[in-house]
Amino acid sequence: MRAFEDSEYGGDEPHHLLAAESIVSDADVDLTDEYATRAYAGFYPKVLHPQGRLTLGRRHEPQGVGFPLLIAPAYALGGAEVVELFLAAVAAAGFVLAAVLARRIVPEPWATAAVLLTGLSPPALAYSATVYPELTAGALLAGAALATLCARDRARMRHAVTATVLLAALPWLGPEYLLPAAPVAVQLVRWTARQGQRMAAIAAMEVMVGSLVFYLTLNDRLFGGLTPHAADAGASATGAAFPLDYLERVPRLAGLWIDRDHGSLRWAPVLALSFFAAWLLWRSRRSRVARVAPERLDAEVAAALLLAICAGQVAAAAFAAPTMSGSWFPGRHLAAALPAAAALAAWGLRHAPRTGSALGALTLLASGWLAVGLARGDVDGWTGAPASSAPWGPAERLLPVYGTGSTWAGVAASVLAAALLALVAREWWRARTAG
Repeated sequence: MRAFEDSEYGGDEPHHLLAAESIVSDADVDLTDEYATRAYAGFYPKVLHPQGRLTLGRRHEPQGVGFPLLIAPAYALGGAEVVELFLAAVAAAGFVLAAVLARRIVPEPWATAAVLLTGLSPPALAYSATVYPELTAGALLAGAALATLCARDRARMRHAVTATVLLAALPWLGPEYLLPAAPVAVQLVRWTARQGQRMAAIAAMEVMVGSLVFYLTLNDRLFGGLTPHAADAGASATGAAFPLDYLERVPRLAGLWIDRDHGSLRWAPVLALSFFAAWLLWRSRRSRVARVAPERLDAEVAAALLLAICAGQVAAAAFAAPTMSGSWFPGRHLAAALPAAAALAAWGLRHAPRTGSALGALTLLASGWLAVGLARGDVDGWTGAPASSAPWGPAERLLPVYGTGSTWAGVAASVLAAALLALVAREWWRARTAG
């Protein structure tokens, strides 16, 4: 389906594909000759303007080289269409891994049902075949989390190697993925060493650090800075100055979820089950159920690791991303956490099956609504915020709009913060009185 107007690709997609074209045709990532010969004409019908500045006389764009290297073999096989199929397969594998992770927390059918509902949500469908690295990063995070949990169960070299390779690859897809990868890396080294495999733990740490050092060194040579964003005409990687600009981004913590146009819960209500799962984890640990049910400890550990991945990605989306919205489908900066969130949602679905089923039905309604709108031409492509009221209908007007100075947006964020504080205070009081 179209990204916008008569183009199947938009935003950074044609730049990723052009870099893959350069790798396949010239075995380099200098795009000077590709722009001169309009090598993008086969997949982009408009004029594609170069991004960033020249580095040592070469055109290295701020999208980086890791993702184009990943898709280059598929591009060589059949062009942009095969790249889409390849990325869709990787996204599907990520959700399969999410189902395996979910089974560590809850039994079937809750595990597969929650992952299936999340995998069929509009953000997952939008990014499954979009030429962006988000769901590929999500699959790597899910695979690394699973291998790390296996290393906790019984440390084997293959588990440590698998997790290490997947974690080492993440910064090459984007420096923002270092945040969700960090808790997995820490636990991998910790659990591997605890199982008596200290050499494996040290080797894993050295490989991850070595990959990061090589990544930073190569970026400095190609882009003139520690990240590819250094080539972006002097702009910083986050587009913000410390500390005031970051403080101004605090409202994004609410906007990323409930914004009328770009909020993830607005398009995928089933993700609310992940928040409920975080609450269930807190309650389970407070009540110390694992002392009398050892299998609950394994579930808590898995849920905590997945929650840490989601928290890292939320932090990256809120504070590291230059903008919350752009020429992409809503929820892009949270898409890498979708497999982990899907596995968490399984816990929430088991404990609230009726509410979870209603949220899942709304999510599927949104996907169907959008697909029909795109097919009929009522919705003009996947880029930006689709002109659709799916799945809420007229009720979408109740959702706040962030970044426009809306009073209602501030009120909504304040109400959410107050409710959260009240919840924490109530549980603290219960724990104090019970003690």
